[in-house]
Amino acid sequence: MRNISYFGIGLIALGVLIAPGNDGTARAQDMMRHVDLQSPAFTQSELTRAELEHKLAALKKGETLDLSARALNGLDLSGLDLRRTKLQSARLNNANLKGANLDGVVLDQAWALKADLTDASLKGSSLFMTQFVGAKLNGANFKDARVAANMTRASLKGASFEGANLSADLTNQSMGLMRGVFSSADLEGASFEGANLARVLMEYANLRGANFAGADLSGSELAGANFSGANVAGANFKDADVNSAQLSGLLGLDRALNFERAKNLDRAFRD
Repeated sequence: MRNISYFGIGLIALGVLIAPGNDGTARAQDMMRHVDLQSPAFTQSELTRAELEHKLAALKKGETLDLSARALNGLDLSGLDLRRTKLQSARLNNANLKGANLDGVVLDQAWALKADLTDASLKGSSLFMTQFVGAKLNGANFKDARVAANMTRASLKGASFEGANLSADLTNQSMGLMRGVFSSADLEGASFEGANLARVLMEYANLRGANFAGADLSGSELAGANFSGANVAGANFKDADVNSAQLSGLLGLDRALNFERAKNLDRAFRD
């Protein structure tokens, strides 16, 4: 079970009010409307790059630098090896993390609004309720990561989610339905080969030329998404909602699973 209480305590410390949803649960992935994103907690940094590098260099074998809930907004962290850090609930808004190594790092409930993670490596990382709205993640590598993050309007061209788990967390819904959210995101040429995308939200996403070979798209929300030229060989479309989706030029369509069982297939744009 995820540490939801840690997240709640972190928001309370920032003076954030979590409003309940219609069903009595908090909607954490819509939580930006409950925070002051112009406050120092979301715009300033507690550390400089030099100070962070010093702390990393001072780590002894087996030690981890705990940066949980720390404000690192706007920092230039490009190219740093951050594998020995913990960034749960950290604030990295507008930070430069180009080419940074975040393999295996816990980024649960972190804020990285409009951050630049171009070509960053996040293999095996934990991104549960992480906020990447408007971020640059072109070429980022999320192989085998747990991605229940909000990437609305993010740029993810050529990003890799091979073997990653982006599906909805059905075991703990006290904070609402946590899953990968890619509304209006640019995922052109991204790879989801073998990824778990069950119940993900990709409405109006650009998925041109993306690779979904062997991916599980069951129950996903794909309305208005552009799949032109995408590879769907072995992809499972059972109960996926493709209302108004662009499904032209699909590669491997003859090997897709349950394609005819997709919802609103008659309302999609097909060849």
